[in-house]
This record gives sequence, C-alpha cells and structure tokens, in this order.
Amino acid sequence: MKYWYRMITMKLKQKWITMNHKKVHRLMKKYHLLSVIRKKNPYAKIRKATQEHNTAKNILNRQFSWLKAFKKIWTDISYIKFKSKWIYLSIMKDMTTWEILSNQISNSLALWFVHDTLKDLGKYDLKWALIHSDQWFHYTHPSFKEWIEKLWCIQSMSRRWNCIDNSPTESFFGHMKDEINISECDTLEEVKIYMNNYIYDYNNNRPQWNRKKMTPVNYRNHLLDN
Repeated sequence: MKYWYRMITMKLKQKWITMNHKKVHRLMKKYHLLSVIRKKNPYAKIRKATQEHNTAKNILNRQFSWLKAFKKIWTDISYIKFKSKWIYLSIMKDMTTWEILSNQISNSLALWFVHDTLKDLGKYDLKWALIHSDQWFHYTHPSFKEWIEKLWCIQSMSRRWNCIDNSPTESFFGHMKDEINISECDTLEEVKIYMNNYIYDYNNNRPQWNRKKMTPVNYRNHLLDN
C-alpha cells in the first residue's frame, strides 16, 4: 500500500469525508492494509536529537580576512561519487592561507571520520582558533564540541541553510570535483591515496592568486616569518 493512515486521513478530508486518524489506522489494521514503511535514516535522527541544543553562534559572520595562519579554520564535508556509490571527504581548511590542514575519506557518514579530521589538527598550535562549520549533525554532536574544547579552540557555525557562510570550502570542493578522476581507483584505500596526493599538490604546488601568487604552504611560511 502506498499511503499510511495519516495521508489517507488527509485524502479523505479532501473528499469531504471527515474521519478520525485513529479510526483510519484501526480499519487499516483490521483489513491488513499496510503501507510501505521507509527505513529510518539514523543520521537524520542523530541530527534532530543533537542540533537543537548544540548549535553554536555564528562568530565568524563572514569575516573571512585574517592576517595570521591557524586562527580561523573552516570545516566541511563533500559527497563524491565512486563506483555508483557515495564516499565522503571531510576537510579542515585554514581561512588565511587556504591550506588543507587535515582530511579524512570515508564510505559512511559515521561520526568518527569527522572527529578524526579534527583530531589531526592536534599537531598545530591552534589555541583560541575559531573552527567554523555548518549545522550538520557531525558538528552539533556533543563529542565534536568536546574535541574542540580539548584543542582550546572556539566553535562557530553558519546560519541554518546558508551555504554562503561557508562558501570558500564549497569553492574548493567545486574546483576539486572538476579536476579529480578517481574512476581508475578500485578500492577505497586507493581513493584515499589519490586524494591525499591531490591535497598535497594543492597545498604545495598550487599558487593562489589572492595569496600573493604563492602556494598555501609558502604563504603560511611567509606569514610566520613576518
């Protein structure tokens, strides 16, 4: 059966037939009129449970310009098609140098791979750095906030459904998808190696017009020397 009892109740009302939804449900059970039950999305459930109480203020407020490395960091997730399935790339991008400081690839949206992206930042001195994200459930989850506090960082979030607040990561993902070709990769491990090589090349060999025409790593070293 296509419709469940609430939808049938509303359809009946459109036909000027008023019937309590409980009665509709009872009649459906009596005559074995069972609707197809969609499998619940566990990630949507987690997001709903955590988002209301764990969103952070939009401290960044589109103030993208900054003169010091490791003080403002974007984080985001991109979906990549691989062999008719989706894989996911999580990144941490320095707002000043545009260097990709950390990344993880996963074939699921489990919390761990975003956590590992954040944990990898431990090799940098990020005390009081601002880490900015959207309001996706990975970032509203209490464990993500705990790791930010362990790094002595400050959490900031975009306004809901406002991708412009996180536009530089979207720009990176857009260019990346135009350039990568993972069709020759056979396994997820090969994709990880491919993407790590791509990001290394981006950080070390890709000059940025608005970063004094330096690569992100060279620009970072330039700022640290001055």
